[in-house]
Amino acid sequence: MSPPHRPVATTDRRVETRRSLVVGALIGVAVMAAADEIVFHQILNWHHFYDRSTTAVGLLSDGLLHTAELLVLVAGFFVYADLCRRGALAPAHARAGFFMGLGTFQLFDGIVDHKLLRLHQIRYGVDVTPYDWAWNISAVILLLTGAFLALRAVRPAGTGSLS
Repeated sequence: MSPPHRPVATTDRRVETRRSLVVGALIGVAVMAAADEIVFHQILNWHHFYDRSTTAVGLLSDGLLHTAELLVLVAGFFVYADLCRRGALAPAHARAGFFMGLGTFQLFDGIVDHKLLRLHQIRYGVDVTPYDWAWNISAVILLLTGAFLALRAVRPAGTGSLS
């Protein structure tokens, strides 16, 4: 008599490095959007997402940004949870993606929203040059951190270091 059928624990779980990187980036974009919305729009009240109209339109634009950020964050965590549940998460790739997402949002906001589309400035009534430099340099630092972590994640253990 054979024992009752049980699911066989597979040791051939496929780690999904690319999906882990992408979901980390999605979560990073959403977290940076939330930080921007909370700190610069609400606490400091320096600007709204869209400042080329009335205050009411600015508040509406902030609400829409906040809604989009929450949707991306929830979707990202659902995919993250699925990767974890299936044992397919590549944590090092997810961390790298997270930093890339942080930097991507910040650089996009600094270049496209602030300068190209002129939706808003970081601050009004002051020389924005130091703010722009700080904003964009910090974005590049976050992106470089993500790139460094991504390179480190793809290097097999024991093949040397990047330092």
